[in-house]
Amino acid sequence: MNKVFLIGNLTRDPELTETPSGVAVCHFSIAVNRNYTSQDGERQTDFFNCTAWRSTAETVARYTKKGNKVAVSGSIQLRNYEDNQGVKRTAVDIIVQDVEFLTPKSAGDSFDDVPPPPSRSSAPAAPARKKPVLQALDDDSDIPF
Repeated sequence: MNKVFLIGNLTRDPELTETPSGVAVCHFSIAVNRNYTSQDGERQTDFFNCTAWRSTAETVARYTKKGNKVAVSGSIQLRNYEDNQGVKRTAVDIIVQDVEFLTPKSAGDSFDDVPPPPSRSSAPAAPARKKPVLQALDDDSDIPF
C-alpha cells in the first residue's frame, strides 16, 4: 500500500497549469517539521513537492498561498531522470488525492473574486430532519463489571 499523510506549510504560492488536453494540474511544495530537534536545538524540516490534479488542483490554487498550513494525503511517486551533466537522479513527489486547509481564514484574506459554487436550486430541497432526543439511562445493574 502506498499512502502518505503530511501536514505542513506551503513554501511558495501554488502554480496552476493545464495539460495539452485541458486537465488542471497544480504544483506546490510543503515544509514538514520532524518530531525531534537536533543536538544543537534546531528542528529539522523536510520539503516535499506535491502535485494535485483536476478539481483538487483548482481548489488548492484558488484557496491557498505561501505560508498556509495544509494536510495532504496521497501517494509517493519516484521519478528517475538525468540532469544536465548526465548524472542519474531520483525525485520524490507526492501525488495529492485529498487536501484539507488548516490555516484559518483571516479578515485580510479576500476570495471575493472567486465565483460561488454552482446553485443547486433545480434539485428539490431535502426535507428537514428532526434531531433525535437522547435520554439518559440510570440503570447500572446490568453492567457485568
